[in-house]
Amino acid sequence: MTTKPAVGLVAVAGRRRATLEMAQRLEREGFTGIYCPSPGDGLALCEALALSTREIAFGTSIANIYTRHPFEYAQMAAVIHELSGGRFRFGIGVSHGPTYERLGLRAGKPLEDIRQFVADVRGHASQVGGLPPIVLATLRRRMVELAGELAQGAVWANGARSHMAASLRHLPPSAHDDAAFFIGNMVPTCIDDDRAAAAAVMRMTLASYVRLPNYQNYWIEAGYEEEMLAIRGALARGEVQRVPELMSDRWLRDVTLFGSVADVRAGVEAWLATGVRTLIVVASSTRGGQMMALEELIQAFR
Repeated sequence: MTTKPAVGLVAVAGRRRATLEMAQRLEREGFTGIYCPSPGDGLALCEALALSTREIAFGTSIANIYTRHPFEYAQMAAVIHELSGGRFRFGIGVSHGPTYERLGLRAGKPLEDIRQFVADVRGHASQVGGLPPIVLATLRRRMVELAGELAQGAVWANGARSHMAASLRHLPPSAHDDAAFFIGNMVPTCIDDDRAAAAAVMRMTLASYVRLPNYQNYWIEAGYEEEMLAIRGALARGEVQRVPELMSDRWLRDVTLFGSVADVRAGVEAWLATGVRTLIVVASSTRGGQMMALEELIQAFR
């Protein structure tokens, strides 16, 4: 029997109540978790999930450390942790350059900033109460090592399946031995028997990520130097329209799941075989928005 994955969920304006109803349905259907990215205020959605669900694990994946004061984050995280009965994981990260520009934020050095943020949040525990496990957004070696040193988990977004075993070797043995240590990856997914149509959606989904230097460097490390250097060159020449065609099929198959129900179900199992303990499907659809994509996902895993 195929293991049901966890699910990425965003509270879209005007459909937030419907989003909670979908979360309750995902819980009833036996999906293994719900993880909320920053769009739509994932932390606020997690507070609602603490009160509207009963058993399913959930968390932020991830909350941007620069957008709120550590004390404010500590308070909110403690509230959600208590209300949920310990089901909440506080996933944090440094986000990306375009977000800083859009919000007028000043970011420092990621490793130093994460270390200080975690210390600050934990320093408020005596005031706010018990805190949830902290999970770090990771890509490359040094952040993975930091997650193993000071956090209770590591989560990738758009990780390369072929490279995951190498990435996981940067975690200490204690993390591998601890079943409670969270090891996750958010994988863009599109279910459609028309593989070409599904692949096109995946290319569109990842178009903004391949423009980011930190992701380019990660995928070069993962074995996709030719693709990433070609994309860098196209962007430097202002040929943005060429980016999708430079996202090779080989690369796309490694970082996303797309195609038929059988293809996606097999892909979930292949991902879990890498050592990732929680696969977070971030669903898109060729036919509609998030709710359509989640409906397709539910049907695929029945």
